[in-house]
Amino acid sequence: MKAITRPAGVYYANCYLVYDEKSNEGFIIDPGGDAPEIIKLIKENSIKANFIILTHGHFDHTGGVNYIRNLLKIPVLMNKKDFKFVSGAFKTLPYLPESDIITVDGFVKEEDIIQFGNEWASIIETPGHTPGGISIKIQNCIFSGDTLFKDSIGRSDFPGGSSEDMINSLENKLFIYPDETVVYPGHGMKTTIGNEKKNFYQLNTFED
Repeated sequence: MKAITRPAGVYYANCYLVYDEKSNEGFIIDPGGDAPEIIKLIKENSIKANFIILTHGHFDHTGGVNYIRNLLKIPVLMNKKDFKFVSGAFKTLPYLPESDIITVDGFVKEEDIIQFGNEWASIIETPGHTPGGISIKIQNCIFSGDTLFKDSIGRSDFPGGSSEDMINSLENKLFIYPDETVVYPGHGMKTTIGNEKKNFYQLNTFED
């Protein structure tokens, strides 16, 4: 598996082009903007992008979806609990622009497995930043969306967010993986589960 990172849009959300190096079949995670440049990267690397998958429905991760979907004629997948963010039914933040309405072709949930070439991606539901936030695990790598970052965790104070869900997602969904697991976050540089687990428990002490 190979992953190309392309920060996109005004908030530099990480768009990932993930593909199997043997077949060049892959997919796109969170194209948040700069869609023509993302298409250029796909062509330069001869990637056969089979679908787009969204880690959550905030506009900074979805801004390039319509352009790419319409050009490549590929389906868009996300968790159903975040569909309201891209359907025009729910405004994510009062001071930010509305997301474009996006056609979603299918929904993914916990433990779903998606094949691309000779590789497999598994879905982990990681709510907290949003109700339908997901992470995507491939081999020893996790694409964590806005749940886990290098030296930080996702915000849970936006509409639909939950601090309780965020803590549960971190402790029971992500920190259960080996310390050497590589984390590709929704913003910023990659890190590891070990580094972020250590940082998290140093900053948070819990009494019995």
